Amino acid sequence: MAKQMALSTLASSSAATEQRCRIIADLGLQSALPATDITALAPSLAHLIDAGADRLPLPGQGDTLSRWQTLADVAGLDLSLVKLFEGHTDALAIIAEHDACALVPADARWGMWAAEPPFARVEIEQSCDANGNDVTISGRKAWCSGAPILTHGLMTAWQDGAQRLVAVALDQPGVNVTSQGWEAVGMAATASVEVEFDHARAQLIGPAGGYLDRPGFWQGGAGIATCWFGGARALGETLRARAKDNGNAHLLAHLGAVDVALESARATLREAAGWIDAHPRQSAQLVAMRARAVIEQVVNEVIHHTGRALGAGPYCRDPAFAQRMADLPVFLRQSHAERDLEALGQELASLNASPWRLIL
Repeated sequence: MAKQMALSTLASSSAATEQRCRIIADLGLQSALPATDITALAPSLAHLIDAGADRLPLPGQGDTLSRWQTLADVAGLDLSLVKLFEGHTDALAIIAEHDACALVPADARWGMWAAEPPFARVEIEQSCDANGNDVTISGRKAWCSGAPILTHGLMTAWQDGAQRLVAVALDQPGVNVTSQGWEAVGMAATASVEVEFDHARAQLIGPAGGYLDRPGFWQGGAGIATCWFGGARALGETLRARAKDNGNAHLLAHLGAVDVALESARATLREAAGWIDAHPRQSAQLVAMRARAVIEQVVNEVIHHTGRALGAGPYCRDPAFAQRMADLPVFLRQSHAERDLEALGQELASLNASPWRLIL
């Protein structure tokens, strides 16, 4: 853990933040992004990880906003790319939170797979060592983003009715990365396919309930919203660039509406990051649910206004714009819509004092 903490301190420095910005900017100049398939995405993900852009500050350690800045910047290049990059960095943060860095390879490229649909479930079968950390697993895991190009997965599995986290190497007997389960047009490049496990070796990470029952769960959930924000910001920049060459009053009015939406998103994310850093061991559920709901609403507004302002042209002639317009609604469905709003309402209804006073 001391080594991981040292890496976190380095990642939090202003020099490290500037270096990550340069790495991402260079990638934007060198690569044809957004990518259209997983094969084209692989070099870009490798570039970010090999250059050290994945060495982000850990959530809740004083520089959460810098972590989110990097996620938003990658999202501005390619939403499929940030989906894989965020999963990799989330896995690293979870492993560090469970003080398990010594148990896993340092050079792994991670997926973080926690979807639990009723048709796909992985079971922990037996222990393979005296301490019980090495196990075998069997079953099927759905929506494994990036599986064809990653080396390892950190994922949820089940043992005696309890949810556990396991780390599994994908290049081993008993692991079959299928081509099934992902037919989406938007976010197609993530290749979020199903993976089959047949007595594959895995490593337990953390205790039973170690995925959901930790402060980092909701901290990471808020971080997803920064990816949505980064995609919306890229659409806004397309609109802003057009406005520089075209003073059309309707286009400018749409740009003003986009600015109001994005500025409210920025304020929400800054406040959420500050709260998480000030309360690193407390549950960030209310903060995260609010942030996700605000950013979802903002993204929908940006999609609406940029589409109406720019018309059919960029949908048909600008492949990057068209890809973002296809990707962003799919990515946004990581929100659970009214179910999330219901949960937010339940949290608010249980409070004794008003949550909306204008105080510092």
